[in-house]
Amino acid sequence: MQEIRAYIITIGDEILYGQIVDTNAQWMSALLDESGIKTIRRLTIGDDKSEILSAFDEAEKDSDLVLITGGLGPTPDDLTKPCLAEYFNDKLEMREEALNDLSELFKRLDRELSPLNEKQAELPTRAKYLKNDMGTAPGIWMESKKNTVFVSMPGVPYEMKFLMKERVLPEVKKRFMPTSIVHRRINTVGIGESWLHEIIGEKEKALPSHIRLAYLPSPGIVKLRFTGKGEDKPKLIEEVNKTVDEFKPLIEKYIYGYDDEKLEEAIGRVLKFKGKTIATAESCTGGKLAHKITSVPGSSEYFLGSVVSYSNDVKINVLGVKKETIEKEGAVSEDTVKQMAVGARKLLKTDIAISTSGIAGPGGGSKEKPVGTIWLGYADDNQVVAKKINLGKDRAMNIEYTTIAALNLLKKHIM
Repeated sequence: MQEIRAYIITIGDEILYGQIVDTNAQWMSALLDESGIKTIRRLTIGDDKSEILSAFDEAEKDSDLVLITGGLGPTPDDLTKPCLAEYFNDKLEMREEALNDLSELFKRLDRELSPLNEKQAELPTRAKYLKNDMGTAPGIWMESKKNTVFVSMPGVPYEMKFLMKERVLPEVKKRFMPTSIVHRRINTVGIGESWLHEIIGEKEKALPSHIRLAYLPSPGIVKLRFTGKGEDKPKLIEEVNKTVDEFKPLIEKYIYGYDDEKLEEAIGRVLKFKGKTIATAESCTGGKLAHKITSVPGSSEYFLGSVVSYSNDVKINVLGVKKETIEKEGAVSEDTVKQMAVGARKLLKTDIAISTSGIAGPGGGSKEKPVGTIWLGYADDNQVVAKKINLGKDRAMNIEYTTIAALNLLKKHIM
């Protein structure tokens, strides 16, 4: 087995101009990773002949596999096929097999095959034809003198995905023998990347050379990805799982799940297991907390409802927050979020309620309560608690982080 290095090239002015988001490269990288192939670079370029040829030259120097998407249409601005032909000192010819498949497709669609559409069946003479069952532009497989494989596919995502899964990846696995790659993740919440490193840093140094640890931070959450590489996949899986088990006791109180499990999924799993129901009372998060919880399939078993009490009147008249509390301590205060949680629990008849109130920004802050001042509340049969957090001045980030912090508060009390 050997390490296979892949280079992904996305072609299209519309992507450079921000008119279309390139989801293809991310999807391909993930699929390659699952197959033991390392993506070393992803490059986006416009519909420019010199840039395309330069990208081909650069990719061939560094990689074993070059995956290209875009530029395979029949119009003059679609340059990928002519550039491939020029780069390989080849020429385009009408490929009978491709033309027959194209004719059959247009017949099924009850459409006329125009001369412009027929150009889709033109391929470099030395290219291997990859039939595209999902569209009109075929895939193209070519190999350079340096044994680098070039594969060109349409930019339409569902066409590219079909070709990758059904045509390209099986051929790549025949052509190469990729090294096995195994990933496991420990998902943590409520602790920063640097603090995690302080706890597990010494153990990380003792990892064997074929197993590596990466820290993957996002707002409020840090995922620890353990990656093992080797030839014996069953043995590698066993080694990586054992490594994860050795790290778990060091950071157990911060762990909410593993691999692809989201925080809201882990919480839902526990709520279902314990037979508990929950409601939310939200001010600064504006319903995002409820949205996170209900994004999990089956959440209707434990989530009963939410009150988005953005105004003080709703806090007072719907949730039962005391008017004097608002007047004396303000909407962003410990007592307010406690009363919001108690009120939501009573109103919606749930076992648990979570509340949020804060100054998300960019305006509305004061010297006593600057932008980013957030209070979280929690109530169940036995306790009513509140927690204050201090964030920054970015509104979107504050809302996102508050949502994660509220879920973490819930996690601490139910897990």
